[in-house]
Amino acid sequence: MKQQGDQISDATLRKLGSEGIDSIQLNEYSKDKKLVLIGVPGAFTPTCSINHVPGFIEKADEILAKGVDEIICISVTNPWIMDAWGKNLNADKITMLSDGNCEFTESMGLIMDGSGFGLGKVSSRYAAIVEDGKINCLLAEKGGAFEVSSAENILEHL
Repeated sequence: MKQQGDQISDATLRKLGSEGIDSIQLNEYSKDKKLVLIGVPGAFTPTCSINHVPGFIEKADEILAKGVDEIICISVTNPWIMDAWGKNLNADKITMLSDGNCEFTESMGLIMDGSGFGLGKVSSRYAAIVEDGKINCLLAEKGGAFEVSSAENILEHL
């Protein structure tokens, strides 16, 4: 797993844009920016939809007020699902990105084996602060837990 001070992966993430699918190289995209990344095991899943992401929606203004340029949610799924999930949650202050090939998640060392639930390889639950492409803080959960990666904990680290 990547650690504090490491450069984030240069894998391609995708989002649904006005003209179709937009590709984003997060390593390049994060230059000269302060980002908060939220990694979730699955869009529309209970803990992700009821607790994890809604906490960031509720605290978005506080997080952005601490000099954060953007809050980004990443899941191993397709861009259409991430877009629909963002709309379902009214997550207008969070950029929803797809890691459909699991490249970013795998290169970050943040994979969770969800095969016991029929999910295959998914992202571990985490929250991270990335400044100018480097990991400043990584709060990664063990298994499917939700104990350290909350919006409140990220606010304490900003």
